[in-house]
Amino acid sequence: MSERLREKARRVRWLVLDVDGVLTDGRILLDGADGEWKAFDVRDGHRIVMAAGAGIRTVLVTGRTSAVVERRAAELGVHRVFQGARDKGEVMDRWMREEGVRAEEIAYLGDDVVDLPALRRAGLAAAVADAVPEVLAVADWVAAAPGGRGAVRELVELLLGEQGLWEEALGRYRG
Repeated sequence: MSERLREKARRVRWLVLDVDGVLTDGRILLDGADGEWKAFDVRDGHRIVMAAGAGIRTVLVTGRTSAVVERRAAELGVHRVFQGARDKGEVMDRWMREEGVRAEEIAYLGDDVVDLPALRRAGLAAAVADAVPEVLAVADWVAAAPGGRGAVRELVELLLGEQGLWEEALGRYRG
C-alpha cells in the first residue's frame, strides 16, 4: 500500500457509501405489488457499527428510494441517508456545506458511473472489486471483494487500521 493511500486513510472521518452494488450485490428483487428485497452482508453492517464506535460516521447516498434502505440504515446507526439522489455530486456538495465536512475527511465507496461525481469529491475514492472500469480508473483503492460481499468490511478495516484504531475496536470482542 502506498504512503499516499495511507495518509488519505488516516484523514477519513466520514464513510460515504452507495447502496445498490456496494452495500448489496446490485440485484433488486421486486414482487408483483410493492414489495422490494435487498440482501445486505452482516459483516459489512457490523463494520459500519465498529467504524461509528471509532468515530467514523457513515452516510448513504443512493439514486433509488426504498424503505428497505431506511430500515437498514436505522439498524446500523447511519448518520444521514440521501435517497433519490439523481446527482450524487450535488448531494455531496450540499451535505458537505451543511455539515462543514472537508473533502479529505471523506472516503466514498462506489461501483457504477453514477458514483463518479461523488468519488471525485472524496479525499479517498474507493471501488468495489466488481465496479465498472470508469470507477476503477478513478479509485485510490479497490476492494478485493465485490459489492454486497465484504467490500465495505475491507474499507472499514483499512481505515481503522491506518488510524491505529483497529485493535481497540476489536478489544471489546476479545473479552
